[in-house]
Amino acid sequence: MAATVRPRRRAGLLQGGWARGGGLVVALGVLVLVCLASVAFGAKSIGFRTVLDALFSYDPSMDDHLIIRSLRIPRTLLGIGVGMGLGLAGACMQGVTRNPLADPGIFGVEAGAALAVVIGIFVFGVGSLTGYVWFAFLGAGIASTVVYGLGSLGRGGATPVKLALAGAAMAALLTALTQAVLITDLATLDQFRFWAVGSLAGRDGTIVRQVAPFMAVGVVLALLSGRGLNTLALGDDVARSLGQRVALARATSGLAVIVCSGAAVAAAGPIGFVGLTVPHVARAITGPDYRWILPWSLVLAPSLLLGADVIGRLVVRPGELQVGIVTALLGAPFFIALVRRRKLAEL
Repeated sequence: MAATVRPRRRAGLLQGGWARGGGLVVALGVLVLVCLASVAFGAKSIGFRTVLDALFSYDPSMDDHLIIRSLRIPRTLLGIGVGMGLGLAGACMQGVTRNPLADPGIFGVEAGAALAVVIGIFVFGVGSLTGYVWFAFLGAGIASTVVYGLGSLGRGGATPVKLALAGAAMAALLTALTQAVLITDLATLDQFRFWAVGSLAGRDGTIVRQVAPFMAVGVVLALLSGRGLNTLALGDDVARSLGQRVALARATSGLAVIVCSGAAVAAAGPIGFVGLTVPHVARAITGPDYRWILPWSLVLAPSLLLGADVIGRLVVRPGELQVGIVTALLGAPFFIALVRRRKLAEL
């Protein structure tokens, strides 16, 4: 039987470990600047000097200091965590499934979280964001597990095509069930639509503390998956011949996806295109090595999410455009261009 010849992979813009590492330091600097902008800009602009005073010389009698400490810093920290989770989840999903269109939204993770939130509101009467977190996290985890299980059935195991079909089918089913509940109960719809739009607004330090342990575990699992994802990209047979335990590599990466995306979606609602877009940008910079793609996704995704959040606060000031809407407006053209590529192959 003739061996399958894979297309030659393109090198990234940065060649060599020193160049990639130096570029990553620059990307971290950009993230710091975006974080400062997230704290300073909003319905009321606050000068950077006041921001620094609130951080290092806090005076609770000053309104600007209270706004920064109680509202904008928790929001910025949440944006960092959610961005990291979505970026790493998208990169791991694309690596495990070898599907360049994989992300938490397309593979049914967000639909699972949404259905769980609706059940929490409709059946158990949950009415706060702290309650949504746990239901959304559970729903995202169950949906991810079911999709991977369905995609693994039959001969050949979890192939990219089977996983994509399973994810699309599961997303459609869960969305239909969610809509069925919402159209029968207007009170549930009123509570759910605030979470479902995807936003960092209205989340306080409690949400940050609740999701932080899960996010930390997910980040560690994802970063440890780099070497395994590199071998999985060569195909299961080649990976086994190189001594890679394929099932363990897939399980570790899959668990990272569940934890990262579950925590992110639970905290901020479904935010699309971050997990799809950022890994492709990281891959264009670093090349196909997941040991670099994952750290770059870890840094670039929060920058994109917080930048979109700042844009949403400025364009309709003194109102606000939710970050999920802004990322959809920014990511949709990228998604269309990606789908239209003639040589869209497995990763």
